[in-house]
Amino acid sequence: MRNTPTPVRRGRGNVNDRALESAKLSLRALEEAGNNVDQVLHSLSSSRQGLTEADVRDRLRRYGKNEVSHEKPPTWYAQLFKAFNNPFVWILVVLATVSYVLDYTLATPEDRSLKTVIILSIMVLVSGFLRFFQEYRSTQAAEKLKALVSTTATVIRRDRLDAPGSRHEVPLSELVPGDIVALSAGDMIPADVRLLTSKDLFVSQAVLTGESLPVEKYDTLGSVVEKRADIQVDSDHVSALDIPTICFMGTNVVSGTATAVVVSTGDRTYFGSLAKNIVGKRVLTSFERGVNRVSYLLITFMAVMVPIVFLIQLVTKGNFLDALLFSLSIAVGLTPEMLPMIVTANLARGAVVMANQKVVVKRINAIQNFGAMDILCTDKTGTLTLDKIILERHVDIHGYEDDEPLEYGYLNSYYQTGLKNLLDVAVLEHVELKTTLKPAENYGKVDEIPFDFVRRRMSVVVEPQTGRAEGKHILICKGAVEELFNVCSHAKYQGEIVPMSDFVRMEGLRVTQSLNEDGFRVIAVAYKEIPIPLDTVPTYSTKDECDLILVGYLAFLDPPKDSAIEAIAALKDNGITVKVITGDNDIVTRKVCKEVNLDVQGVMVGNQIERMSDEALKAQLDTTTIFAKVSPLQKARIIRLLREQGHTVGYMGDGINDAAALRDADVGISVDTAVDIAKESADIILLEKNLMVLERGVIEGRRTFANILKYLNMTASSNFGNVFSVMGSSAVLPFLPMQPIQLLTQNLIYDLSQTTIPFDNVDKEFLRKPQKWNVPNIGRFMLFIGPISSIFDYATYIVMWFVFGANTPDEVKLFNSGWFVEGLLSQTLVVHMLRTARVPFVQSWPSLPVLLSTGTAIIAGMILPFTPIGAGLGMVPLPAKYFIWLWLILGSYCLLTQSLKGFYIRTFGKWL
Repeated sequence: MRNTPTPVRRGRGNVNDRALESAKLSLRALEEAGNNVDQVLHSLSSSRQGLTEADVRDRLRRYGKNEVSHEKPPTWYAQLFKAFNNPFVWILVVLATVSYVLDYTLATPEDRSLKTVIILSIMVLVSGFLRFFQEYRSTQAAEKLKALVSTTATVIRRDRLDAPGSRHEVPLSELVPGDIVALSAGDMIPADVRLLTSKDLFVSQAVLTGESLPVEKYDTLGSVVEKRADIQVDSDHVSALDIPTICFMGTNVVSGTATAVVVSTGDRTYFGSLAKNIVGKRVLTSFERGVNRVSYLLITFMAVMVPIVFLIQLVTKGNFLDALLFSLSIAVGLTPEMLPMIVTANLARGAVVMANQKVVVKRINAIQNFGAMDILCTDKTGTLTLDKIILERHVDIHGYEDDEPLEYGYLNSYYQTGLKNLLDVAVLEHVELKTTLKPAENYGKVDEIPFDFVRRRMSVVVEPQTGRAEGKHILICKGAVEELFNVCSHAKYQGEIVPMSDFVRMEGLRVTQSLNEDGFRVIAVAYKEIPIPLDTVPTYSTKDECDLILVGYLAFLDPPKDSAIEAIAALKDNGITVKVITGDNDIVTRKVCKEVNLDVQGVMVGNQIERMSDEALKAQLDTTTIFAKVSPLQKARIIRLLREQGHTVGYMGDGINDAAALRDADVGISVDTAVDIAKESADIILLEKNLMVLERGVIEGRRTFANILKYLNMTASSNFGNVFSVMGSSAVLPFLPMQPIQLLTQNLIYDLSQTTIPFDNVDKEFLRKPQKWNVPNIGRFMLFIGPISSIFDYATYIVMWFVFGANTPDEVKLFNSGWFVEGLLSQTLVVHMLRTARVPFVQSWPSLPVLLSTGTAIIAGMILPFTPIGAGLGMVPLPAKYFIWLWLILGSYCLLTQSLKGFYIRTFGKWL
């Protein structure tokens, strides 16, 4: 028991601590840290019985909802600004500004034209608004589903001032200052709170500090059986996170229990005030890094080639202004301004598809990571198995049916107030024991020693009101078998209490192993009687878990999910290796893996992993399927090492011991019935526990990535080919092969045809394997495929020059028109050649939207020279004979591309 003030330790110097210190310890929780509980409750106009509903309504109006601004969905106008805020749009804006100056401001009145500015503006608006529409639609769908994922807090409230307080589950957003909250293992701290009572309370502050080890927190005026810790706060030298009487929003309870009063909510919390410094700077995912690398590649290519085109035009034509305008048009053609829209549209489409499967995608980029995932690590309980555990057997240490282990186990589960897991629920379902034992009448709870993942056991201390043990306290402990053996000195053997000899231990291990092999999860139950001291008020802690008497075992049946066998087979077919990382023992885990047809290559247990260096463990990871009896930190370590080996790792779990692994994985997957911290740590939440959703998520991720790659490869190769064509024509032709306004119009029509790429079909072969960014392949694709189009552009030049006589300044419009149509149709037709590794229209059909958009672009390109709009762009009607040559050239282009496609695939092993 702590009665003396405890000085607060100095900060650790963590980079996040420096951000925390910048707050100057001015927030309400810090101000209340040194006050006693009565002062805190008085200042908040609250009491231990909680607020009334009228108080809550009034404070919600006054303080607003308990939400941090950066976690709220962005407003529509913020999304609109973001849609236009990307480098490709800014490039177009700069080019439009330059064009306005050259074509309008500096031009003579008769030469003034805004055509280029208008076309560039249309391109900017199309790119931005399409991206905004897709993002907004995706956000709205995600928010509707997020509303179904209930993260709640347990509060004590009352109907009126003279009524006693009672516990209620309320959404986190409805908490207000002055609310009394009850905390236990697995709970996320819902706001900044001041502890009122605590019992062995350990809190993980990793979200704020990055440190994985939990810290112990204390109350100030707890009851006589609980710890005390009045503190002194030196606001000039204190580290806020070291103050033991307050807990901060966003951290989570690892073990123990507490009650606390809410002192700050929403943006007034420590987390809210520091969100920009701590949470806003999110590390880029592999997907985001890949998009950025490709974007910089294309921008660099444009920055290099445009000056070269300008110099060639200037040297060969001698007209500075024409050369500048033409090179600016080439810059527009080389700018993949639709890339942000294509990426967003693909991801948004994936999110909407997943939403229809009742899957909440909390972080949209996780969809692509789903597709790149090649290893899925999963906890066993509640993921591979049903979350409905049944207590099948209760036996003595010989394996014979016995009610005594069940009775002690029932009292333990009945009185524990920490994290009640599925095993406790299964025990408590024996309602007849409540009638027989009458725990509320025959036993009084004295104390509790909460569960943690190091001891792997928990205890309650009760005082019998009647019977043989009256006048004594009984410590009842249940937990993992081997861990409980280590604290037992005796056992009930053949009806007698005997020392825990090696023989008795071996007998116990034999019985539990036999149960494990039959697929049962087994926990041991032990107790000891402790005389009640007359001169002191006893407090109990983990050091009292010793010299126990082993009474037997509880055996639970945890059958596999119906969908597990099908899901694991589907994941295997899709190139994903499944590994099981569990706190359960290896024997039961083997049995479950066998039942779900998961091939087990190797097995490692936690004590082996603990002794191994990172390098030694890495060498074993690929050949190990089951990691059993592992701690939460070991789970996270395994995930981290797998990622260091180049794997894209998914992790699926729903317990407090899964939170660290969920954060460290590329894709964290949980369910809506998971503990709060697991749901907060996950990227994706399943609203229905059908594991086949995982396969659909993987396929959708790969489909999304495939369509993004299609656009990138098509755009990069097309742009590269166009540069070759322009450079060659600029060097040999006495006039511009195409006017700047025509280049811009061609680019606009092509861009519009690409807006349906996110909805294209994807070949099954591509969907069968995990897909990751391969920027070198994009560059190789560009260099290999791009110049093919130049061959047929040059063929068009020759046809227009020699066949149609478009070789004089008077025939420039005919030449321009001919190359405009051929260039647009070749770009658009080749989409169908490049979108698939198969033979297009024979082995692989595009989706209907792609077919319609490309068909429309081809028709528009062919008829444009015959329209007034075409005349306004400097084009003239083309002779009928031209179209015979056109289709001959285009047909040859498609045949050559298809032939070289096969060579490319044989040489490099892939297409997209």
